[in-house]
Amino acid sequence: MKLLLHACCAPCLAAPYKYLSKEHEIVVFWYNPNIQPYREYLRRLQAFRKYTSKKGIKTIEDLSYPLEDWLYKAAMLSRKSNVLRCKFCYAERLHRVATHAKRHGFNAFSTTLLLAPYQKHELVKEIGEKIGKNVGIEFLYIDMRKWFDESEKMAREAGIYRQGYCGCVFSEADRYWRDNP
Repeated sequence: MKLLLHACCAPCLAAPYKYLSKEHEIVVFWYNPNIQPYREYLRRLQAFRKYTSKKGIKTIEDLSYPLEDWLYKAAMLSRKSNVLRCKFCYAERLHRVATHAKRHGFNAFSTTLLLAPYQKHELVKEIGEKIGKNVGIEFLYIDMRKWFDESEKMAREAGIYRQGYCGCVFSEADRYWRDNP
C-alpha cells in the first residue's frame, strides 16, 4: 500500500517508520503550522530533515505557515476548551495530508500523532476517519503508542532534537506555565 504518513516531528517518526515501512511504501509528509514560536518550528523542521535524510526517507514538505490565521482560530477555540483547540489542530493538518494523498495517488494516509500517549488518541482517530471518508481516501488507523518508548530511545540514540511540548504556544503554556505557577 502506498501510504502518506504525516509526521509531527522526527522523534515521533522513528519507530512508526521502522515498522510501517516493512509493510507499506511510505512517503512522509511535513505540515505543522501549529508549531510556535517560529524558531521552534525551524528547529523541529531541521531535526526532521536531518533524520529523514540520514535514513533515506522520502519526504514531502508543505512549508505553509499561516501563523496569524492559525493562532486566531486556536485562541478562539482555546477560550472554550483545549479539546476544541486540539480538534481544530488535528483536523487542519490531517485534512491537508488527506487531500494531498488523494490528489497524488496514495492509497491511504496516517499520522504519527497516533504515537504519543499524551495526544488525544481517540480524537485523532475519529477526525482521521471522518476526513478520510469526506475526501475519499482511507485513513490507516494504527495504535502506535506501543512504539512510543522505542521511538524516544531511537531519537536519543540518533541525537535528534526532542521538544518538550506538543507545538503550539497554548500547549507550551499548559505544560510550563499553567501547571507550574
